[in-house]
Order: sequence, then structure tokens, then C-alpha cells
Amino acid sequence: MDKKLLDILACPLCKGPLEYRESAHELVCRAERLAFPVRDGVPVMLEEEAREMKLEELDK
Repeated sequence: MDKKLLDILACPLCKGPLEYRESAHELVCRAERLAFPVRDGVPVMLEEEAREMKLEELDK
């Protein structure tokens, strides 16, 4: 994930920062506990495409 792109992307719900998890190809919003998929290098920033994360996943 390009660092410049990650710096300008924000959660579409809370507008908070996102963290890239390379192993899962996801952008994570800790505040909303959502993981947005990255498909073929393109972030899919749609709420209906995000998956809810369990609390223990946030600590990884």
C-alpha cells in the first residue's frame, strides 16, 4: 500500500485514520472495528463491503 495514499485515506464512517494490514490485504478502522478489503491494490471503502472485527483482532 502506497504510504501517500494511506495518509489521505480515512474511514468513510468516522473519518478516522486507517491502518494497513498487509497479510490480510485490509485497511482497518480501530474506532469502528471494521476492515475494508484491498482488492488488486485498490481499497474498497464501502461500508457494505467491510467486515466487522472482533476485539481480539484489533490487538494483532
